[in-house]
Amino acid sequence: MILDEIKKANVQAMKEHDSVARAIYGVVMNKAMLASIELKKDGKVFSDQDMIKILQKTIKELDEERENYIKVGNQTEADNIRHQSELISIYLPQMMSEDEIRREIEKLSDRSIPSVMRHFKENFAGKVDMSIVSKIARG
Repeated sequence: MILDEIKKANVQAMKEHDSVARAIYGVVMNKAMLASIELKKDGKVFSDQDMIKILQKTIKELDEERENYIKVGNQTEADNIRHQSELISIYLPQMMSEDEIRREIEKLSDRSIPSVMRHFKENFAGKVDMSIVSKIARG
């Protein structure tokens, strides 16, 4: 599981006294723990798909935070945040290219927008940028 790999990376960062890495691993592990608790309330189990969603959302938040540091001229913090984003993006699956998306759409018998979107959401969640799928399906 992705969470187990992140926990191992956190221990390694602790051994190396890497406070920047430890900070982001701690944030991600806490978000995973909270999500796991919420899912257990509903009788569900925390999965790698849930972890991927957390990582994607965290990277988006980090990018926004980095932009704010750049605006105020704090390049050191912006570089730390970029590093944190790189550290956790390692755990994301390889995203599908536009050509792969086009080939997948061509395989579908029903190429209507709702059908295409549903297919990608059900089969490729976390591995595809849905805005790109929408753009290609409409084009």
